[in-house]
Amino acid sequence: MGRGIAIVFAYAGHPVTLIDFKERPAEEFAALAEEARGEILETLLLLKDLGLFEGSGAAERIAGRVTVLPKSAAGDALGEADLVFEGFPEVLELKREALREASRLCSPETIIASTTSTILVDDLSPAVEGPARFLNAHWLNPAFIVPLVELSPGKATSDAVTQRLVALLEQIGKVPVLCASTPGYIVPRIQGIAMNEAARLVEQGVASVEDVEKAVKYGFGFRFSVLGLLEFIDWGGGDILYHTSRYLSGALNDERYASPPIIERNMATGRIGLKTEAGFLDYRAMDVAKYREERLAAFIDRLRHLELAKPPVL
Repeated sequence: MGRGIAIVFAYAGHPVTLIDFKERPAEEFAALAEEARGEILETLLLLKDLGLFEGSGAAERIAGRVTVLPKSAAGDALGEADLVFEGFPEVLELKREALREASRLCSPETIIASTTSTILVDDLSPAVEGPARFLNAHWLNPAFIVPLVELSPGKATSDAVTQRLVALLEQIGKVPVLCASTPGYIVPRIQGIAMNEAARLVEQGVASVEDVEKAVKYGFGFRFSVLGLLEFIDWGGGDILYHTSRYLSGALNDERYASPPIIERNMATGRIGLKTEAGFLDYRAMDVAKYREERLAAFIDRLRHLELAKPPVL
């Protein structure tokens, strides 16, 4: 993940330093540094071959912005850093120790972010000197492709620090979102339920692996590459989800399919989406006809990308 994040910032023109925070013999570090630099250049050359960017020597120039240093050189590098990402393994004490040491070496103005995918920000922030400048920043692999970065500020995190990081991520082409300090962020919670359900469908003999994959690629994934999940509830109508959920939870005898209270509240107050001009989103000031047209145009673009946009039979 560290190497992926380094590519993102180097690609956007920033000098980046990767610090090996583990004490190791010089020969071992030299091999690791060579491997890291080689992987970064190899990744950039592949992205160039795939058409992400052009230019003779461009990959080499981007890779040249990344420096790899041993722990013995960490003091000067961290002291000059504007932003530090911690990428230790998902072990609480390892991360705490790394953050404790790094935060002592950083400038008080340096933003520090953990890339943890599992540990709550408030379980890590006590280890940080100046916890107001600390938050979690969960990148999705591969970091140099996936636009989303989930930011989770803690109780001590300064709003100004959060907004600084949001602005920087947007400036380099990422799409940051904010979520509370709860396990799983946003994407892991949604995808965990979806992946387990896909496996359960196969286990129960509902569909083959191949047909589940087609259903996801050409139905679920196709639809939600254009409409967000909550936006889709509004598009089809919260009332449809309400009644479908009641049927599924009863027919399958499984409360996993029951709607949360917010769906029932929206039903009671008439916030069921486009047809009532309000749902999770507010459509009262929107040109709904134009909105529908734009979304349908995006769907047609996806069909063309999949080579499934067929001409009519005339």
